[in-house]
Amino acid sequence: MKKAEAICDEFTRLVSLMEQLRGENGCPWDKQQTYESLRQYLLEETYEVLELIDEKRYDELKNELGDLLLQVIFQSQIAAEENRFTIVDVLKKINQKLIHRHPNVFGETEILTAEEQIVNWEKMKRKESSDRSAIDGVPRMLPALLRAHRVQAKAAAIGFDWEQVSSVWEKLEEEIGELKNAVEQNDPEGIEEEFGDLMFTMVNLSRFLGVNPEDSLRKSVDKFSARFREVERSARKAHKKMVEMTLAEMDEIWDQIKSHS
Repeated sequence: MKKAEAICDEFTRLVSLMEQLRGENGCPWDKQQTYESLRQYLLEETYEVLELIDEKRYDELKNELGDLLLQVIFQSQIAAEENRFTIVDVLKKINQKLIHRHPNVFGETEILTAEEQIVNWEKMKRKESSDRSAIDGVPRMLPALLRAHRVQAKAAAIGFDWEQVSSVWEKLEEEIGELKNAVEQNDPEGIEEEFGDLMFTMVNLSRFLGVNPEDSLRKSVDKFSARFREVERSARKAHKKMVEMTLAEMDEIWDQIKSHS
């Protein structure tokens, strides 16, 4: 009970502070913000949370989660001022959704695995709207790799998927061949299309391998960036400028760094 009271007290205080910031004698910056102007901060705070999780800086996570929650309160306050909805409505909606879509926990439906839960979740969402597509609910603004992964997962939840990973490997080889043909024909539009198909198939493969393609690529970019900075530092220590070095010289340093990482 004390825990619930503490949560209610702090949440109420946060809502009250936001009301004050947006009030007549509030902060000029906060008062002029709109749904649209806050979009960049909502996205930025989300990525800062992801960065901390990637770097396993869990002690700092509470700070960034607080900043992310603030964006939800901010958007809800603007809506309340326009008589659209309040933060209470937001909380009611998510509570109702959690209960409705987890009949295995809050009802009598038996679901034993996470995979079964995903399938049941999609079925519940489609029941809520007869016109709903199985792949609805995936924002177009998502990074392309993540969007592809989510769309494929939703389609797979209703059985539209490869039966085995060997078929995905075969499809991958097929897409590589089609991309090579487009390159040989010097067809820019074909190259773009086939490259996209190849990437889409790679995402399919990632699902079968249990890898999140967005996370995987982000880690590879981070790894490359760290090693490239090491190459730059090594060049400076040798009193060399990378723009004046040969590729062979840079590759030699790269291989040394790679062997020690």
